[in-house]
Amino acid sequence: MSASTSSMTRRVMSPCIGICKLDQKSGLCIGCKRTIEEIGRWAMLDDPARQTIIDQLPTRKL
Repeated sequence: MSASTSSMTRRVMSPCIGICKLDQKSGLCIGCKRTIEEIGRWAMLDDPARQTIIDQLPTRKL
């Protein structure tokens, strides 16, 4: 595997559990607790940015 290929490999997976509905009050997905912006950008984020979001999820309240 070349360096450019390995640098593109994503290791931090999406927290999506297939319950995709936004809570009207909080604006968070009731399944994964991400915002619509975070969900939309997920594929473009690098692993450190993804991990930052993952680390914040346990503190988010619906």
